[in-house]
Amino acid sequence: MEAYKQEFIEFMVESEVLKFGDFTLKSGRKSPFFMNAGAYVTGKQLKRLGEYYAKAIHDNFGDDFDVLFGPAYKGIPLSVATVIAFSELYGKEIRYCSNRKEVKDHGDVGILLGSKIKDGDRVVIIEDVTTSGKSIEETFPIIQAQGNVTIKGLMVSLNRMERGLETEYSALDEIKSKYGFDAKAIVTMHEVIEHLYNKEVMGRVVINDTIKAAIDEYYKQYGCKLN
Repeated sequence: MEAYKQEFIEFMVESEVLKFGDFTLKSGRKSPFFMNAGAYVTGKQLKRLGEYYAKAIHDNFGDDFDVLFGPAYKGIPLSVATVIAFSELYGKEIRYCSNRKEVKDHGDVGILLGSKIKDGDRVVIIEDVTTSGKSIEETFPIIQAQGNVTIKGLMVSLNRMERGLETEYSALDEIKSKYGFDAKAIVTMHEVIEHLYNKEVMGRVVINDTIKAAIDEYYKQYGCKLN
């Protein structure tokens, strides 16, 4: 596993973004782990987060794209932090773009904020985590409506590795099958478990035998098939 992935896993725990215990997800599933990207709140955290995203995007999609699209609302700071990091790490100027929840009819009119998307643009979408793929159902037509645009892929921070709502494959695999572009994560939950099991972070073991057993049971019920 790449060093930046190991660092990112510990960074999620240190930032209290990734937690282990007993959680009820929006889907109604009872999960032994939960991720909340809204817990990244400081300048230092957002700077590091942008760097991890930039490295993962560069590894998976290169730098041959023009726009990083972050769906409102959590995608807005993610896209801004990541284009800054992309410029600093790779010397490539990527434009950021996000959508508004409501179309603005005065001043800077329209549904987009940040850069406009135009014919010929190549776009990478950035999100925090995708469990069902529902957000892409809203994002995809917004981007496509801007013109002759190529979507190169989607990058999220964590692949939960559980089956989506429509098939036994993960939400990221469902997105790839449905929309035709690749969907990747900085790390998968399998990588998280591999790195954190019986390992101390900030003076405590994050995934002990009890939590590991709960995760194993969860995946027996909700784990996805792998493509």
